[in-house]
Amino acid sequence: MGKTIAEKILSNKSGKNAYANDIVVADVDFRMGQDGTSPLAIRAFEAMNGKGVYDPESAAFVIDHSAPSPLEGVSALHALMRQFSKENNMLIYDIGDGVCHQLIPEKGHVGPGSLVIGADSHTCTYGALNAFATGVGSTDLAAALISGKMWFKVPETIKFVCHGTLPAGVYSKDLILYLISQVTADGATYMAAEYTGEAIQALSVEARFTISNMAVEMGAKVGLMEADDKVMEWVQAHSNHKFEPVSSDPDAEYAAIKEYDVSQLDPYIAKPHRVDNGVPVGEVAGTPIQQAVIGTCTNGRLEDLTIAAQILKGRKVHPDVRLIVAPASRQIYLDAMETGALKTLVEAGAAVVTPGCGPCVGTHNGIPSDGENVISTANRNFKGRMANNKAFIYLASPATVAASAVKGEITDPREFI
Repeated sequence: MGKTIAEKILSNKSGKNAYANDIVVADVDFRMGQDGTSPLAIRAFEAMNGKGVYDPESAAFVIDHSAPSPLEGVSALHALMRQFSKENNMLIYDIGDGVCHQLIPEKGHVGPGSLVIGADSHTCTYGALNAFATGVGSTDLAAALISGKMWFKVPETIKFVCHGTLPAGVYSKDLILYLISQVTADGATYMAAEYTGEAIQALSVEARFTISNMAVEMGAKVGLMEADDKVMEWVQAHSNHKFEPVSSDPDAEYAAIKEYDVSQLDPYIAKPHRVDNGVPVGEVAGTPIQQAVIGTCTNGRLEDLTIAAQILKGRKVHPDVRLIVAPASRQIYLDAMETGALKTLVEAGAAVVTPGCGPCVGTHNGIPSDGENVISTANRNFKGRMANNKAFIYLASPATVAASAVKGEITDPREFI
């Protein structure tokens, strides 16, 4: 019997002929923690009597959630991470470097066939590069820092086949919000989501990151794609490592195969307070907004900033709206300056914050007030997600967020395209 991508990677890394529902202990290629989870991992590391980090060059801490630090207590946690990294010769990406899920692939730490864990639920982002990448708890991260290994239950796989071509004004964010609305938030729990079809193949690698990033929002453990020429070119431009692409076999067994024709898809919105509460933009068009956010590990890449800038060029953000832009990395910040996209956004009235998670997690930047509506390119809109449980978060593509920021209400971006 053939194997899926997930089964192949976990077989390769464990040395076991593994299939769905098997338990394996596998060698991990890269390990990551961010500032919301790494301090707990350090304490667990100490409780386990860890004597050192296994292969420290294949492990990194990233300070991105509260960057720069907004509080004295957070500063102490950042100092702990810096000290631990220095003592153990680990990599550390500090304030301003960017979001962990942009930096790990951008810096060449992950590629096709890799097995990666991160103490952050959106580690599944790297599946766009044909990697089995998944989020783990801080204690599991500590154990993997010591041993270089991790146990896994091999997931079953749901295959999503997306036919057709996305219409103008409809982007990968709209596609994944639509898919989540169809599958629901727990429709793929502990499964591997494998995305394929001509609509996926037509996307840039940057756009594919958006799809894989939100696999966890349907409950999936990983969001996998095959490594085509676009992926290989992207990886070769960012890494000197040699990677081995993995494809599913024609006779691989899937838990389910779901097929969609996305040729007529509308821009999609996830309404408060669930990511699977998705509707076509027309159903909520006209809803007033007070804040708009472009950025995060989902949509803070150069392509996203460029799309927003194309809509905002020659226009101004509505006087009743605050537009916050958070580039996903320092390099993206620089690239957006070079192309002029950032200048356009600032001239339109955007406030640009330090590369990192920005307002998404609610630790400091851009906390909304009671009763305010926020439209965001982030990946979660749970009650209280942005640190105010009396605010309302709508999720959308960068194009929809930019168009809405101009009009002061949720707007179909096709009006501007």
